[in-house]
Amino acid sequence: QVQLVESGGGLVQAGGSLRLSCAASGGTSSTYAMGWFRQAPGKEREFVAAISRSDGITYYRDSLKGRFTISRVNAKNTVYLQMNSLKPEDTAVYYCAAVRTFSGRQVFTSRGEYDYWGQGTQVTVSS
Repeated sequence: QVQLVESGGGLVQAGGSLRLSCAASGGTSSTYAMGWFRQAPGKEREFVAAISRSDGITYYRDSLKGRFTISRVNAKNTVYLQMNSLKPEDTAVYYCAAVRTFSGRQVFTSRGEYDYWGQGTQVTVSS
């Protein structure tokens, strides 16, 4: 059983940056592919970015490419989401998720593919 704890959210002005962290415990993070999702008020939870278990393969929501970067440090059991040039429409609760996989290269983009979720961290971008 893996526990995921997100941190790093907050209030930022449009154009600013934030780095979210997701710390994993209760398992070996290097056996899990990881992802970030977000949910704005009144909307469905949507995919943001994903990273493979060990080969550094990444995948992004099309509209976020070039502004968001996902990375991981397996030695620290931590996944990051660097968010730059933030916009008011990026306001949401951001969730970290993990899925156990034997593949070092596969990324996962659907909510239903993930086994474990964090509690979320609020990101608010003011205009």
